[in-house]
Parts: sequence; C-alpha cells; structure tokens
Amino acid sequence: MNDQEIGNSEQGSGAGDTRSEYRLAWRRYAGPVLVLLSAAFAVIPEMLRGPSCGHDFDFHLVSWIDALHSWRQGILYPHWTPTPNFTAGEPRFVFYPPLTWMLGAFLGALIPWRFLPQVIVFLLLAATGMATRALARQVFNEGVATLAGCAAIFSGYALFTAYERSAFAEMTGGFWVPVMLMLVLRDFRPGASPIPEAGAPGPGPPQTGLRLWGTSLASEAGERARAWFDVSFDRTALQLALVIAGAWLSNAPLGVMLSYLLAGVTLVAALLARSWIPVLRAAVAAVLGLGLAAFFWIPAAWEQRWVEIRQAVDDPGLLIENSWLFARHHDPRLELHDIELIRVSAIAVTMVLVALAGVGMSWWRRTLPPERRWWIPIAIIPVAVICLQFPASDFIWNALPKMRFLQFPWRWLVVVEAPMAIFFASAVWPGKRAWRVVVAAVCCAAFATATAFAFVSLFQGCDEEDQVNGVLRDYSSGDGVAGTDEYAPPGADDSLVPTGLPFACLVTDPTDTLGKGDPDMTPEWNPDQGSCEATFAESGRTSEHHRLTANLPHAGYLVLRLRSYPAWRLSLNGRAVGSMPSRQDGLMAVPVPRGPVELTADWTTTPDVLVGRVVSSVALALITLLWLLERRRIRARLS
Repeated sequence: MNDQEIGNSEQGSGAGDTRSEYRLAWRRYAGPVLVLLSAAFAVIPEMLRGPSCGHDFDFHLVSWIDALHSWRQGILYPHWTPTPNFTAGEPRFVFYPPLTWMLGAFLGALIPWRFLPQVIVFLLLAATGMATRALARQVFNEGVATLAGCAAIFSGYALFTAYERSAFAEMTGGFWVPVMLMLVLRDFRPGASPIPEAGAPGPGPPQTGLRLWGTSLASEAGERARAWFDVSFDRTALQLALVIAGAWLSNAPLGVMLSYLLAGVTLVAALLARSWIPVLRAAVAAVLGLGLAAFFWIPAAWEQRWVEIRQAVDDPGLLIENSWLFARHHDPRLELHDIELIRVSAIAVTMVLVALAGVGMSWWRRTLPPERRWWIPIAIIPVAVICLQFPASDFIWNALPKMRFLQFPWRWLVVVEAPMAIFFASAVWPGKRAWRVVVAAVCCAAFATATAFAFVSLFQGCDEEDQVNGVLRDYSSGDGVAGTDEYAPPGADDSLVPTGLPFACLVTDPTDTLGKGDPDMTPEWNPDQGSCEATFAESGRTSEHHRLTANLPHAGYLVLRLRSYPAWRLSLNGRAVGSMPSRQDGLMAVPVPRGPVELTADWTTTPDVLVGRVVSSVALALITLLWLLERRRIRARLS
C-alpha cells in the first residue's frame, strides 16, 4: 500500500469515527430534546391565548407574588399571606406545601409575571415527560422510552390539570410518581443485582460501614440480618425518602396518594420477590421522608384546629360521594361540578382503557420485559385506580386515613399517567425501523389532537380582574383578593370581610358590621357609612409585623384589618393583649383605652413549628449520616 492509499484510509477512518460520534450524540440527546419539544407543543394554547385561568389560578398567582414580597422583606419562610381577604390576610403558607409557591416566587423574580404561568406549565409537563422516560428506560429501548415520555405529557389528565384546573402543585405528581416507581422497582430491572430473597443468606459482612450485630458475630442469621440492614438503608432508601418528602412538600393530596402508592407497589413487589427487603426499604424511606418534611406537615396538622379546615371537604362539590365517574346530580349547586365531572370521567376511562389495552397488546407482541416483577406492579395501578372511581369503593375512602381530603376520586389519575404512557409506547412501537416513521407520525397527530382538545374544551378564559395584569393591579393598589374558606378562623365567614377597610377602625361595639352592600355581593367600606368613629393607618408594616401609634379620643375597640390567628402576638403599650371578642368576619377587635396607644402585632414561632423543625433536622442528620456510611461502604467494596 502506497503513502496516498494509507492517507486516504486514515481520512476515511477519521470520517467514520466522526459520524459515529455524531450518531452517539444524537442518540443521547434526541430523546430528551423530543420530550422538551412535546412539552413546548402542549403549551401552545397558552402561548397563543395567555394563561388559562383554571380553578386554582388566582390562588397560585397570589401565593407567588406574596412569597416574593415576603422574601424581599427578609422573611425566608413566610407563614402569613397578606393579600387574601382584601389584605386582611390568611395563614395560607402554614397549610399549603412550599415547593411550588417558592418555585413561582423564584421564577417571578427572574422573568415577567405575564409569562410565568406558561413557563411553570412547560417546566412541570417537561418534568412529567422526563421522569416517565427515565422510568421506561429501565427496561425498554430509547424509542419506547421517549415515546412514553411524550405520551405522558398528552395523557389527558396532565392537560386537564394544567388547563381546566391550573393546579400547578398537583402537576408535580407527574414527576414524583414515576421517580418513586423507578426507585422501588430498581432491583427488578433486567441485569440488576437481585435483592436477598427470603431464606437466602445474602452477601457477606461488609468490610466497613454499618454493623448491626458487631464484628465478632459470624452466624448465618447474623450475616443475613446485617445484609438486610445494609440493603434497607442503602442509597435507594435514601433517595426514596427524598421523593416522599418532595411529594409532601409539593402538594398534600399528592403526598397522601404517593404514600399509599408506595405501600401498595412495595407490597406487590415484595410478594413477587418473596422477600421482605422492599417492605423494609419502603418503611425506612417513609419514616425518613416524612421526618424530612415534618417542618411543614407537623404545624399544618396541629394548627388545623385554628381554622375552618373542614370547609375543604364539607362543600357538596368537594365530597367524594359526589364525584364518582359519570355521576349526575339534581342539586343546582352541582351543575358546573357535573359538567367538569363528565369531562374528567371520559379522560379517566380513556386513560385506563389505553393502559390495559397496552398491557394486552404488549403481552401479545411479547414486548414486555422478561422481569415480571418490574411490570406487574405498574400494570396493577390502572386497575386499582379505576376501582376507586365507583361507589363500591366508598368503604376504602372512609377507612383509610386522610383519603377523604383528596376531595375527588379522579385525583388518583395522576398515578396512571406514567403506567398508561409506558404500556401504550410498548404496545405501538414497532420493531422494524421502516414502520417507526409511520407510528411516530400517527402519535404526533394524536398529540396534536389532544392539544387542540385542550385549546377548545379545557382552556379557561380569564375575566379582566383574574388576568395576570388584573391581579398585579389589585396587588399594587392594595385592594387585595378574596380569601380561602378553609383558612378562615373558626366560626368566621370570609364573605363578610369588606373591601376598602383602613388598617384600624375605632368602634364602641366590637361586633359592629363595618361594610355594607348587597347581601349576595362582597361588602364595601367607605368613610361616609359612619361605621368607624375614627380610622388609623399603620406606622410600620411587613407581612408578619405590624405597628400602630395613635391618640384615641375615647376607649373602645380597634378593629384591625388583620384576621385572627393564635400565632399573632399582640402588644398594647408594652403589655400583651389578652382575650378579644370574636367577630363574624374573623377580624381582630382589640380593647383599647382613651389616649395615646402603641399597638404591635408580630408573628411568633409556635411550639408545633419548633417541634417540626427539630424532627426535620434529626431526619436530615440521619439521611446525611447514612449517605456518608453508604459511600464508605461502596468504596470499601470497590477497593
């Protein structure tokens, strides 16, 4: 071979290597890019028409604005939301999990508010697709996994939650559920190291790390117990703990569902594997995860007695019994509820049928993974969820703790998104490359149809006052917005809080009604009504600290534009204010003497908050310690 031939050969080899690198890079990034493009496509209706003002839109937007405002005042973890109840406030941040309102506040500091809802919908849909793709990648090839990730975004319920309800916190379930399944089923994917089975001795004692029975114990039972202990406290258990904490800190109903889902999937996996290891691992993860989130849920659980939390489940439209699939009611109060119920019922049946048909078709085509312990627990999920949608399951809703706080049985559809998408992709993705273009084109058409359905049927138009600019205008003007019924003081009525109130109103009778107007409308206050004998403005204010100095013409009561809550500490002329008379509107009425007064209202850290912080700190310390010991054990095994 001459020099020229050798040179040409080297050039050809280099070109081939370059092409191989390009193909490798394309295979590595094509899947995530397609999922991101799918999420962007699903948000096109909001790009064209602006954000969809679904049921919870105002609630979330106000929370983001108030959280950012509190941060700018130096309050890193706010508890009081000042804008609701027409700036009389409510303890929303005590009861609503912090991750999504913190995400909204953080992004609100970086991008214009008018684009923020669309960005958050895109991010949450993209997270849903990415997590589902990662779960499918455990056992399926790149094509099936990517199609599954895209299908999860257009699953029906994800678009329903984004457009019809604007339930941004609940949308995080599209991410947390597949990540939880991925961790629970990690040991059952093909090629994974099997977990110790019942009766098996397990691996020998590690060189270093946790030693449950001491270094001198060499019995078979001791080694088996130590192996179980090591597996139960391994990195999977620690990662599961973070997922459980993340779900509870994203959305309380999601935390309830994920906890029960973890128990059910783990039990099925343990029975199939004939091993207690999955149960022990899940139990460890549940304890550590709930402990990590304790700074939120302990105060939220304890302080429920301080608000009308039953309003969250006592309204006819929020009762489990009124939301069975395709139910119809004669109560006129449920007319709009039934319209929504028909939509979500059709979505529920479609998703479950697609999931079950996908299982059957995948079984017939033999595209399911050989490891049945991986896919059987996932296949059971749609069956269990559809059973919870009918009156026969009523005893379950009444028997299991906190299940009724889900409000709607169809909320469980969030856990069907990933299973439906995976089995659908497994059923339709062809083995022959020639057919893949056809299948991809048909799926793209189906996804476009789902987006058009969201555009036409699910998108909720905004009234002027509900638009982003309208809410920002009300916020800037200090008018505030209506409150949330379940966060009202016991016995108080949010509808009685008037608009336009001054910060302090001097009255002789603490039960006087301050606002007037149509009984069916929000009452309004103005000076001409004469309901206040004198009015006073604040001399200093932040979200959780208020100060008033005044010279009162006579003794009486100062009705503050501040809802009553035990965490407020009131001080009058340096002395703590004792009991105060209750008002139907839930505002505080402070008894005051004639003459100069200095009144302060400061948010305090109550004992339940301290307990929650201590529990979370202990859980974080344990997770950190176990993680360090796990790393040390892995290094010892590799050395």
